Amino acid sequence: MDNKAIAGILYETAALLEIDGQDSFRIRSYRNAADSIEALPQQISDLINEPKKVLEIQGIGKGMLANLQEIFKEGRLSVHSDLLKKYRPSMLELLKIQGLGPKTIALIWSAYQVSDVEGVERLAREGKIRVLPRMGEKQEQKLLKGEKQEQKLLKAIEDYRRIAGRFLLDTAETQAEKIIEHLRGYPGVEKVTPAGSLRRGRETVGDLDILVTGKACCDDKAREKLIDHIITLPGLMEIIARGENKVSFRLRGGMQVDVRFLAPESFGAAMQYFTGSKAHNVALRQRALKMGYTLSEYSLARVENEKAVAGKTEKEIYAKLKLDYIPPELRENLGEIDAAEEHALPALISQSDLQGDVHMHTVETDGRNSIEEMAEAARDHGYKYMAITDHSKNLAFANGLDDKRAVEHIKRIRAANDKLDKIKIFAGVEVDILADGTLDLSDSVLEQMDVVIASVHSHFNQSPAEMTDRLLKAVENPNTSIIGHPTGRLLLRRDAYQFDMDAVLKAAAKHRVAMELNAYPDRLDLNDRHLRLAKQYGVKIVINTDSHHTSHLEKIRFGVLQARRAWLTKEDVLNTLPTQKFAKAMKHGW
Repeated sequence: MDNKAIAGILYETAALLEIDGQDSFRIRSYRNAADSIEALPQQISDLINEPKKVLEIQGIGKGMLANLQEIFKEGRLSVHSDLLKKYRPSMLELLKIQGLGPKTIALIWSAYQVSDVEGVERLAREGKIRVLPRMGEKQEQKLLKGEKQEQKLLKAIEDYRRIAGRFLLDTAETQAEKIIEHLRGYPGVEKVTPAGSLRRGRETVGDLDILVTGKACCDDKAREKLIDHIITLPGLMEIIARGENKVSFRLRGGMQVDVRFLAPESFGAAMQYFTGSKAHNVALRQRALKMGYTLSEYSLARVENEKAVAGKTEKEIYAKLKLDYIPPELRENLGEIDAAEEHALPALISQSDLQGDVHMHTVETDGRNSIEEMAEAARDHGYKYMAITDHSKNLAFANGLDDKRAVEHIKRIRAANDKLDKIKIFAGVEVDILADGTLDLSDSVLEQMDVVIASVHSHFNQSPAEMTDRLLKAVENPNTSIIGHPTGRLLLRRDAYQFDMDAVLKAAAKHRVAMELNAYPDRLDLNDRHLRLAKQYGVKIVINTDSHHTSHLEKIRFGVLQARRAWLTKEDVLNTLPTQKFAKAMKHGW
């Protein structure tokens, strides 16, 4: 199990302990350990046999070390298993519903012995949640508050069902990498490749499609042995189907995986077919039929005699159909086939085009590393520049900067820049856009910054008109360089707040304020549709990671995927510029 899986067990244990009414110190110890393990740059599994090193990790004492040792030895944590037995595994599903915290779940369990989504929904519809005890409130206030809570809960359940079965892009990628590693070097396996929405870079992924080819896929006995090996994959919870050409299973956490076995001569056709999208494939098959071919997961073949003319690679299939090769990220039937026919596909941006990452946090606010450590990590990534953009004071829980601390922080950033070679460190800030649209630091301080990212972190429930005015005011501030994570969404957790995107983009183009593509996998904000709209209005994009740890810098690739899905080129993205031109762009010089 990797750090994310271990942290997941500890987070679940903490929540179950809270439901169980256990001591708050014990609950907090599990959460603190989970936080530390999730943020570790190296795998805890590599340290578990060196207890002294594990005990050096913040938040891990002797008791938690024993828990970790049990997880690695037994494959489970007994306290976690016992609590699941007591409250049933469905209780964990309730914890995924926004606004339904452990204390409310505990009240529901105590009163009704209900521990599943369907049961809680039924109670809410019957008005039985509003009568749960709320100490210190008058009966009328309690009932009114409870009724509002029930309405919010029903909406949250509806939202949960809409996103259930979807997974973040980095989660899907991690699982795919584990499967590839599990099969790497297995006798007779030549290629193992993810397909489907993961390969297309969709912002969330449902089922995971993995394609395997080689001699082990072509012989019945060898294939059976291969399947026997696949189902020893750590974390496999349930085998759904086992057939001649495919094995399907479910992983811990609920993700379904379909592993398909292919003959080498069909690998390209299968890659094209299982990558999708459905709309792209339908359009491509219609084109093939008009040209006298049939296109399937096995080959591109002539209609008259069913003789295969292509299938080993995707490129030869597209070439036979008189099309330039279409990158997977563009395969959504949004004009890419016509563009490929006319040799008009754009030269999509690549990760190597980026010269810097200018949204990251340090220990001064809620980051885990120093200025120097973040800068060195950025330099190791090959960047020419980076920016330190810690939070402003409105984010009190993140220890945000007031004017005085911000000025002192600028001095420290400038000193670090003078000390380090081969990278430019820009002094910046992620300043809050307050409810009225003003920025959270004085203009005299913001003027001293090289990069000012203005972001919304509060009052998400404003009306669309109020939110639009708020963002327009921030765009119009002469110190604003970039609007950070512009829609405020958290994938699978929080919807975007509503505002007039067209009006904001028009204003951004007028004032030469860039829009951020926040590459962190739970944001990916702006999304591909809004990025295309930004390009249409002539608004430039900056791709950033919003890193809070040096290990987060590698997540930039998820932002690049979204930019590619939006047909963006390096000319559309400001942090492809060299250092001096980028600095000018941050002062509206693009």
